[in-house]
Amino acid sequence: MKPTGNVLVALRNLMKSLPNNLGSISAYIIPSNDAHQSEYLAACDERRAFVSGFDGSAGTAVVTEQEALLWTDGRYYQQATNQMDANWTLMKDGLPTTPSIDAWLAKTLQPGSKVGVDANLITAAAWTGLQSSLRTAGCTLLPVAPNLVDLLWTERPAVPHNPLLPLATSRTGCTVADKLAIVREKMADRRASVLVVSALDEIAYLLNLRGSDIDYNPVFFSYVIVTPDALHLFIDAAQMHPAVEEHFRANGVSVDVRPYADVQTMLARLAEPTPDGAPLVWISSGSSYALAALVPEERRLNDITPINLMKAVKNDTEAAGMIACHIRDGVALCQYFAWLERCIRDGTPVDEISGADHLEQLRSRQADYKGLSFTTISASGPNGSIIHYHPLPETNRPITDHELYLCDSGAQYLDGTTDVTRTLHFGKPTAEEIRAFTHVLKGQIALGTAVFPRKTKGQFLDTIARKALWDFGLDYGHGTGHGIGHFLNVHEGPMGIGVRLMPNDPGLEENMFLSNEPGYYKRDQFGIRIEDIVQVVTANVGTNFDGRGALTFRTITMCPIQTRLIDVSLLTAKERDQLNAYHRIVRETLTPLLRDLQDTETLAWLERETAAI
Repeated sequence: MKPTGNVLVALRNLMKSLPNNLGSISAYIIPSNDAHQSEYLAACDERRAFVSGFDGSAGTAVVTEQEALLWTDGRYYQQATNQMDANWTLMKDGLPTTPSIDAWLAKTLQPGSKVGVDANLITAAAWTGLQSSLRTAGCTLLPVAPNLVDLLWTERPAVPHNPLLPLATSRTGCTVADKLAIVREKMADRRASVLVVSALDEIAYLLNLRGSDIDYNPVFFSYVIVTPDALHLFIDAAQMHPAVEEHFRANGVSVDVRPYADVQTMLARLAEPTPDGAPLVWISSGSSYALAALVPEERRLNDITPINLMKAVKNDTEAAGMIACHIRDGVALCQYFAWLERCIRDGTPVDEISGADHLEQLRSRQADYKGLSFTTISASGPNGSIIHYHPLPETNRPITDHELYLCDSGAQYLDGTTDVTRTLHFGKPTAEEIRAFTHVLKGQIALGTAVFPRKTKGQFLDTIARKALWDFGLDYGHGTGHGIGHFLNVHEGPMGIGVRLMPNDPGLEENMFLSNEPGYYKRDQFGIRIEDIVQVVTANVGTNFDGRGALTFRTITMCPIQTRLIDVSLLTAKERDQLNAYHRIVRETLTPLLRDLQDTETLAWLERETAAI
């Protein structure tokens, strides 16, 4: 736990006397966003973690004169409880008894109170909803600049501006010019003359560039504005080395490069009426309110950008790369689990941290490896019940044959991004663990083999994965599936599979890639999750949903599911056949690669772990 008393005292003093003569506020909201609404943050943007001590990827802090509260979802209840000191109250977002932030503020604050937030760190959609709720309660939402946390954070890390990596068309399958033409066509369809792009993965995708400004996410800090005749890129000039300029020439585009900080000035100018009329500006409601407020509301087209949808549906080159990198990734995973089994059998000490480090080394030997796609969740025994746990020296546990081991990991390769979870026991699992694992597996198989109409929204598929657990009185507190990028962010929208409504979900279609990851977590005892990446493909069914098109999933993750943890009597014949068929594909795919490596230990492990049940 991080002591937060002094930070909160200093923050409350600033709230009483704001910079720039803005007066005072009764509450200050600290989102877990950066200016681009990224899920994962650079160290310089970890403001909520600095104030609260909680460093999970999702959560919002609210500080008033008397209270400090943190809202986060079910993935992080346990982690937040462990990390926050007595100054903080955990608000378990998602529970029926937990009020929303705006409802809590409206009920708690006196009429006339002001609530402050950095307008760069809150989306336009969130601002609108919060402002409306507060106004109803007689309160005011105030944009506060500069950021109050930054004023207190004397040792705040510098903003990174790392070199860019151009991607060849052989990797991307499409030039920047071709992508830009599609974008402008979509803009013309909506009569928009300006498109603002603030999401970092969208910019990286559009420009066929990758970076490393945020750990594990191959993105770079920038903005893009597209008009019918110009492409404006706002970025630190030091990142524009000659190879990037040559990349743009090779991709058939001319780019107007401007300083990163100039985006608001340029947007305000482009949003002004001209003799030809008042421009319609396309800006996602997921962009910051600071950007959106520069455009008069009546001339804002608030919708997800066309780039968001383009990125979600992989072209043939991207799809082939995703499949190929998951095969190579499977080799490393199998090598790791075979090594781990031998260490435990031979009595060689191994723990969560040393295990994760060894897995990273194995992955680094694979072709086109560019780093991990997130911090490895290497969790033994009770640590596995913390859904997004990552090992630290003070929490590190040995991996033994006495308890379950959950490993959720992934990597970035030049041809794709991976994310896979396997849960194993290297000794004799308990009857409870076997029953729970088997019900998770039943749900995972049910979703992975589901057939559904084209453009079905992912939310409608979530129950398929949960039913086997629900029938047994079990559930899990996270989504069932997320999109995944192509050498991009490991979590990618706009589609997903979960209990929560995803308003921008366009519906599933061919060559979308998502995770399939039901689980079960028993607090302070164990965690179970089985996660594969699946490709949306055409299904072969008779009536084809009256012409709508039938879809299903193809699993591209190549790693066995431990049969030691399965109660075969609880599986149907169809489920057993499906698991055996998957294991046969894994064995046939990976065996030649392991033979080439002359890795007899992993080959023997693979043969044993993929034996039919």
